Amino acid sequence: MRTTSLSVFSDPRSVAVVGASADPAKWGHWVARGALRGADRRDVHLVNARGAVIEGTRSVPSLAALGEAPELVVLCAPADTVPDIVDEALDRGVRGFLGITAGIDAVHGPGAELRLAARIRAAGARLIGPNCLGVYDAAHELELAWGTFTPGNLAVVSQSGQLGLEIAGLAAHAGLGISRFVSLGNQVDVTAVDVLDDLLRHDATKAVIVYLESFADGRDLVAAMTRLRESGRPVVVLTVGASEASRLAARSHTGALTSATAVVTAACEAAGAVLVDTPVEAVDLAHLLLGSPFPQGRRVAVVSDSGGQGALASDTLSRHGLVVPRLRAETSGRLSDILPAAAGVGNPVDLAGGGEKDLDTYARVVDILLRSDEVDAVVLSGYFGCYGAETPTLADRELEVIETLGGTVRRHGRPVLVHSMSHDSVAVRAMREKAVPTLHTIDAVARSLGLAADLAVPPRGLGAGPDGPSADLALAAPADYLTGRDRLEAYGVRYPRARAIRTREDVDAAVGALTAPFVLKAGWIEHRTDVGGVVVGLEGTAEVRHAFEDMHGRLGDGGFVLEEMDRRPDVVELIVGARRDPSFGPIVMVGMGGVLAEVYRDVRLGLAPVSDSQARAMLSSLQAFVVLEGWRGRPARDVGAAARVVSAVSRVLAEQPDIAECEINPLRVGVDGAVAVDALVIQLPDCPVGEPADDASTLTGFLP
Repeated sequence: MRTTSLSVFSDPRSVAVVGASADPAKWGHWVARGALRGADRRDVHLVNARGAVIEGTRSVPSLAALGEAPELVVLCAPADTVPDIVDEALDRGVRGFLGITAGIDAVHGPGAELRLAARIRAAGARLIGPNCLGVYDAAHELELAWGTFTPGNLAVVSQSGQLGLEIAGLAAHAGLGISRFVSLGNQVDVTAVDVLDDLLRHDATKAVIVYLESFADGRDLVAAMTRLRESGRPVVVLTVGASEASRLAARSHTGALTSATAVVTAACEAAGAVLVDTPVEAVDLAHLLLGSPFPQGRRVAVVSDSGGQGALASDTLSRHGLVVPRLRAETSGRLSDILPAAAGVGNPVDLAGGGEKDLDTYARVVDILLRSDEVDAVVLSGYFGCYGAETPTLADRELEVIETLGGTVRRHGRPVLVHSMSHDSVAVRAMREKAVPTLHTIDAVARSLGLAADLAVPPRGLGAGPDGPSADLALAAPADYLTGRDRLEAYGVRYPRARAIRTREDVDAAVGALTAPFVLKAGWIEHRTDVGGVVVGLEGTAEVRHAFEDMHGRLGDGGFVLEEMDRRPDVVELIVGARRDPSFGPIVMVGMGGVLAEVYRDVRLGLAPVSDSQARAMLSSLQAFVVLEGWRGRPARDVGAAARVVSAVSRVLAEQPDIAECEINPLRVGVDGAVAVDALVIQLPDCPVGEPADDASTLTGFLP
């Protein structure tokens, strides 16, 4: 029976390092040294065929030489010996394996690692790795990894061991410690989802940084990150592939406009996590996540002892989507009462020497600002944090002010961030200990505060839906236009009236049944506009006949469509699409549409299905949303109707597993609703309507 607990990797009763080495250049040496540091808590056994001595502890030649079976075995031995070691360990009842050794498949043939993992699982044991850098758990004094770690409250879970180690080192340099470190390696058994779920029971962990290169179980990963968020442990995500789009030439605008990063960003939004670009950004943000309150909005007050730094801070915050509002007269008056006459009290607040005159001014100004309901956070920018380092007689006074600042943050429940000209001083370290995040550049402060504000937004959630196929496939031909329309109309998408045309006789009947002006379309062609397969503004039978004969002569036989033309004024064109991602399943997209959709590239993604309110939030986050709201005197468009279409398209893929991709471009949004005038629906090959694709099928995705 397989055990689901991962406690063997955090607090085993006994550990055996197989491949322990006296050579400091080898992994077996580092892991053995780390294991011995926990010898007061657990039995530590070192295994080396030549009887090596590591830090005074003599190794034994094999697991068979041990009097008892260890609970956890660390595999640092050569790849050709690993399968036999695992079999021997399983026979003795070992519960866990930490696979440091790489190259098992290269030595034993493709699939050897998977077969090894299957044997381990069948025996009720678990395996992290192989090809991992190791694990560390501060609370349980477990150190089975290359490198050194500083204890703290930040967990690092990394598919790349060395990058994870870089994050841990950056955190230590910034005064942050690690609660748990897990290098995932090849994930043939224990996965990122398993490790993240296990952190729910880890009291020492207050925040998590995750680095992943693949998302094979994407929806499970989103669910795990959501559970961590709900437990009060925010998650920061790093990944690669920002420059990679779909691996297959896109059949639709939706495919062309959807990058790997956009999909992962949508997954993070669903989970209430946040995606960052670099390890430094992740560690900078971690300062805000470990004890500091989250900002509950994007309004920021800037306080500086330099007019230039205050102005620059305001501009930098604005570039990161934060707002520096003008303070009300009442609040400005309170500031004027305690500051020099030359001070600026509108926001940014320029102390004009008030800080140097009395260091307590910093704390008093911050308290006034947080007492008001006008800001969600305060940023101090400039010299604070340097006084004691450069003028020792001020050191104690500066620390007293920091104590007061910490109390103010706790009392008001709103964050105070400091951009200090000191990279590291006693005062800077004291501020971080008091949950007053302090960083060396205003860029880092602004970026981190903006990301923290993103984290404060409730997760979009993960709607239920069928999983998407997991690899590449050649898609079937798209459904013809009218069939695609029918499938989308069934979900409430509104279309103009239309009729099918194949002959000149059909033209007369269609014109008689519809109201001019008309649009003639070559309904079986995917990108009709590119080949002259769309003619608009046709007024009568003669014009329609002429257009039909011309189009038929150029394009040949096929399912033509005559459709009433949407003539409403003040219409904004959107693109709404959905497709299946190999990792995260159904994805929905909305953006500025029409023939220039790929020029604008102003799109937002969500994990399908999304609700009407979630779809509206996607729309409101578009850069061009102001156009929908009504710009330069134009009327506001029906955003609610557009949101309902986005939600409907998301449900098409979530509820119809035979559909690989669908798109509306454009969706014409006016003051009185949204009308679709296009429909691209692509079905999975050999998949009857309503039935899921076979597991062996493959589908083009977004991630490399």
